Amino acid sequence: MQTFFKTFAGDVALGCELLAIVLLGFGALETAWLLLRHVSRFGDLHFIKGLWLRFASRILLALELTLAADIVDTAIAPTWTEIGQLAAIATIRTVLNLFLERDIEKSEAAPVAPVPDAVDRAISGTGSGDPAPG
Repeated sequence: MQTFFKTFAGDVALGCELLAIVLLGFGALETAWLLLRHVSRFGDLHFIKGLWLRFASRILLALELTLAADIVDTAIAPTWTEIGQLAAIATIRTVLNLFLERDIEKSEAAPVAPVPDAVDRAISGTGSGDPAPG
């Protein structure tokens, strides 16, 4: 029975890691595509910040998924070495996650124009992506 659970946990962990890789890959491709499509707006801080927010949110989710994979991987009969490695990895990923999440929240709370909207308008082709006056 323990072999079944260990195999199942390994499959779940692999699925989480695969999803994290796909998420990061699509996020990187989307960011590169938007930069190439709107190369003339590279100097536009609102546009770049919007891209950063989109990509940072994908990185944040990928970090959560890889942490979940590590936890699931060591959930069944872990050795002390595995527990130590998990603790180190979890600490590093959690710290990265906290700083990235704090930066995202700061950026979203800034009194500047709604940054993600600038990117959304650029993607959909409606408007210039510049913030609305006011």
